[in-house]
Amino acid sequence: MSNTPDLDAMPKVMGDDGQFHATDDEVDLSGTPIEAWVALAFFWTLGLTVFYQFFTRYVMNNSASWTEEIARYLLIAAVFTGASIGVAKNNHIQVDFFYRFMPNWLSSGMGKVVDVMRVAFFASATYLTWQMMEKLGSYKMTIIDLPMNLVYGVVLAGFASMCLRSIWVARVHWQRGYTVLQRPESEMTDR
Repeated sequence: MSNTPDLDAMPKVMGDDGQFHATDDEVDLSGTPIEAWVALAFFWTLGLTVFYQFFTRYVMNNSASWTEEIARYLLIAAVFTGASIGVAKNNHIQVDFFYRFMPNWLSSGMGKVVDVMRVAFFASATYLTWQMMEKLGSYKMTIIDLPMNLVYGVVLAGFASMCLRSIWVARVHWQRGYTVLQRPESEMTDR
């Protein structure tokens, strides 16, 4: 039996007058985490920087030298901020194959170990980034006369956010009694 929907049973989009009469659902952004707004700001700033680079290089034939470096740093900022969203949604790459064949007590224990290891990894990455920032001191960017610690500060904030989000994910897992590794079909909103 096929899982394809019956097109005739679906609501009509085009009316008898030949015009489209589609209505969209109301957009609800209330559940959007703060990291998503920050990542969106970094992404749009990156897009504008790359557009300015393209414009100065191909239209004005006089490329702005700072755009290449700043675009690279904005991409780093967008990635580390976006990675925090992945932790919050608990949808980073994970292998759940073996959890299907383990006894429940073992998979539950392994899930808790994974949660603790995730928190420990992000906490240590946050600490190591802090140490790197201290060692860099007043080191400047190559072209722009700004401190490199601005870039590493965003990386530090990303790791710290991932650490806090992983603590939150572990807490949710422990409260509901199972992890996404045990039940891959579950989501973080399931309680």
